[in-house]
Amino acid sequence: QLQLVESGGGLVQPGGSLRLSCAASGFTLPYAAIGWFRQAPGKEREGVSCIAESGDNTNYANSVKGRFTISRDNAKNTVYLQMNSLKPEDTAVYYCAVGLFRLCVSWRLNDFHSWGQGTQVTVSS
Repeated sequence: QLQLVESGGGLVQPGGSLRLSCAASGFTLPYAAIGWFRQAPGKEREGVSCIAESGDNTNYANSVKGRFTISRDNAKNTVYLQMNSLKPEDTAVYYCAVGLFRLCVSWRLNDFHSWGQGTQVTVSS
């Protein structure tokens, strides 16, 4: 059974950094794109970043471009999201999920599966 587990969330001050991890079990990361999403209270889940199976194709939401960096270590079956210059509006539960495609071609939630349980990120002073 495919399963993703997110970790690394927490409370951080504005301007701070966090690194989220998305660990996979039950399948091999190299055969799927992996997406990071977030959902703030009262808002819809939105795409944040995506990385293709090979790692050479990445996408970012405009709101995080230049601040977040996605990467993957296929040997460790893990995808990372390095988040710098965090803002209060980055506060949300962050989820990772497996894409139906090998490239990052969609942000549609229905194009992703095997969602993790999420990790809370709170940016506050």
